Amino acid sequence: MKLFKLLLLLLLIPITGNATVHKHSLDNGLKIFVKEDDRAPIVVSQVWYRAGSLDEVSGKTGVAHLLEHMMFKGTKTTKPGEFSKIIAAAGGRENAFTGADYTCYFQQLEKSQLPISLKMEADRMQNLVVSEEEFEKEIKVVMEERLWRTDDNPKAQANELFNTIMFHAHPYGKPIVGWMNDLENMTHKDAEEWYKNWYGPNNAILVVAGDVKASEVFKMAEKYFGKIPPIVLPERKPQQEPKQNGTRTSILKAPSKLSYVQMGYRAPTLDKNSKITSKDQFALEVLVGILSQSSSARLTQNLVRDSRLALNVGAGYSMVNRGNESSFELYATPSETTSMSDLIAALKEELNKIKRDGVTDEELKRIKTIVIADDVYQKDSVFNAAMQIGQLETQGYSHEILEDYIKNIKKVTSKDIQSVASKYFTDDTLTVVTIDPQPLDTSKSKKGKPHAH
Repeated sequence: MKLFKLLLLLLLIPITGNATVHKHSLDNGLKIFVKEDDRAPIVVSQVWYRAGSLDEVSGKTGVAHLLEHMMFKGTKTTKPGEFSKIIAAAGGRENAFTGADYTCYFQQLEKSQLPISLKMEADRMQNLVVSEEEFEKEIKVVMEERLWRTDDNPKAQANELFNTIMFHAHPYGKPIVGWMNDLENMTHKDAEEWYKNWYGPNNAILVVAGDVKASEVFKMAEKYFGKIPPIVLPERKPQQEPKQNGTRTSILKAPSKLSYVQMGYRAPTLDKNSKITSKDQFALEVLVGILSQSSSARLTQNLVRDSRLALNVGAGYSMVNRGNESSFELYATPSETTSMSDLIAALKEELNKIKRDGVTDEELKRIKTIVIADDVYQKDSVFNAAMQIGQLETQGYSHEILEDYIKNIKKVTSKDIQSVASKYFTDDTLTVVTIDPQPLDTSKSKKGKPHAH
């Protein structure tokens, strides 16, 4: 069966999980969202804090991520590492992640074990111990992680450079893992200050999804989180990147077998305050699919298969975030016989074709089906459904915009895509970073290593 027909068939299969999201707020400001889904006896619990690298100040980059590590290092009632051991003993799995806009802690358990998760999350929300001894151990782990994640990885270095060039003033230009110099000079007092500034119920969201009843979750939340006092949050200053007036380019010399290009244009996010939904963001979302979201997408077909100018190519765009800044990006690795200038010209020409001719009805129909199917798959996963709610709510959007996502995708026309390509893809808003490959020293081992708490 062809991919298009298969996806169309899957879209006609109803999702049996309850799509209703129940919400409630405690007096201390904690917001709670529950999505009931009784297809399996499991529950996903996520606590999201509206605090990420977006909120960091110069000299203390990486502190949000460092504090995420410290949240597993014990409270007034638990020892370092005990949180993870208790979850494992209950048959569950848990972890955490830090982004630019948020920090999230999650557990997946058999449904009867939910109280364990909520009790321990409430404990570390108010009773974390940021000891100097544990901090000194963990800051070394974070520095190793930075070496492994970025310094040992040319593409990650290129992405870090790309962000710093595109966002001169906006905090999205700072790496989430932090600059090494900041990590080297960080103290446990910095981590403790971050915790006291941002980790309170009135800056957090609890999302629970799975085989539960919302009314019971609300009662449990009140029991474990209800007595935690709200905190006084620091003032958040509006931050906006100044207008870009010309192409920004940079070359990164790094040990690598191949060259690489990351290029992107400033692009809009959904307006949190407007009741009128702009077409532009949804047109850009569909355009990502047109360019790179399937094996028959334009970039793969034209640059990899037909002309063989590139070994691989892709595109990306995010229509939502807390910082109100985004970019539409293209990524490519040239073939051995292709110059970087020819590859960049070819990528631009693919965008120019969109500006001149738009896209065909067949392309539009196929990609809409894929984009919509992907959205259906996301909502059909208990964990991913909770993720969507948590991300949107911490970024300042209502999770209810998910209800209109498919409707807005279906409305996108070829003319809409032509319009956004002409509007946003100009050299005045373009940033380009390329890798100039340097000889690899195979005798040297990797400097860093991944982290697992």
